[in-house]
Amino acid sequence: MLKDFKKFIMTGNVIDLAIAVILAGAVGLVVKGFVSMIMMPIIGHFAGGVDFADLKVVLDEAVLDAEGAVKTAENAIMYGEWINTIINLLIVGFVLFMIVKAYTKAKKKEEEKPVAPPAPSKEEVLLGEIRDLLKK
Repeated sequence: MLKDFKKFIMTGNVIDLAIAVILAGAVGLVVKGFVSMIMMPIIGHFAGGVDFADLKVVLDEAVLDAEGAVKTAENAIMYGEWINTIINLLIVGFVLFMIVKAYTKAKKKEEEKPVAPPAPSKEEVLLGEIRDLLKK
C-alpha cells in the first residue's frame, strides 16, 4: 500500500497539480497586494480621496456599555469592500486575458512555421532510381 501511494504521489500529474496550486496561491497574494497597495490608492485619489474599504451603510449602531467596551457590534453593509472585490476581479480578469492572448499568439507562431516535407522513403527512392534508369 505504501508503494502504491508513493507511485501515485510521484506521478507527473500530481506533482504538476501541486505546483499549480502553490503558484496560484502566490499569484493570488501578489494580485491582492497590487490591488490593495497600488491600484486602490490611485483610484481613491481620483475619486476624491475616498477609501472604498471604509464605505458602508450602517443598519444598527454599535452599543457600548458604561466602560466603553462594545456590547453589541455594529451591523453594516460593507459595500466598499465589495467594490474592492469587483475591482480585484476586473484586474485579475484583464491580466488573465493578456496572458491567454500572449500564449495564443506564441502558439500560433509555432504552428505557422512551415513544416519541411518528409524525406522520401527507401521504396520511393528506389522507384525513382528505376524510373530514371528506364528513361535512359
